[in-house]
Amino acid sequence: MTMERLLCMKGGMGETSYAKNSILQRKAIMKVKTLLDENLLKLMMLKKTSNGCWKIADLGCSSGPNTLISISNIMEIIHKSSLKLNHKKLVFQIYLNDLFENDFNNIFKLLPDFHQSMQGENFGACYMNATPGSFYGRLFPNYYIDIFHSSYCVHWLSQVSKCTHS
Repeated sequence: MTMERLLCMKGGMGETSYAKNSILQRKAIMKVKTLLDENLLKLMMLKKTSNGCWKIADLGCSSGPNTLISISNIMEIIHKSSLKLNHKKLVFQIYLNDLFENDFNNIFKLLPDFHQSMQGENFGACYMNATPGSFYGRLFPNYYIDIFHSSYCVHWLSQVSKCTHS
């Protein structure tokens, strides 16, 4: 059995599932929202997407409602910042990444409510994708993703990426 199969979260919505036992992770996600707000505004001032499409990857998204909290926080911050900066209507391309054994179907069941909550004046389209695989290997082409997010999986990395800037 590979390490990826041993380390995956328990799917579904049962009493012992990750979705029912991830309150600590939810609290951490909410605590970093202020940091996200500050840093995403800086990023938006530096980078302008040529087509108004922001590509966001959530590495180690797991399964359950916490997955979409992080993404909705990022989307709301970018949306509010784009209004401040008078950017055109944005489109979001979201890539949810986790190991192959992740219960992506559990996430997909939450998408209708997520899309409903993200609608609003000048709020652009949102396209969701599952990107199963280990982030130890290549998941995306070079320079493809605008924002990488990870709440609780970076500690699994054994070394810092060569392209990371201090």
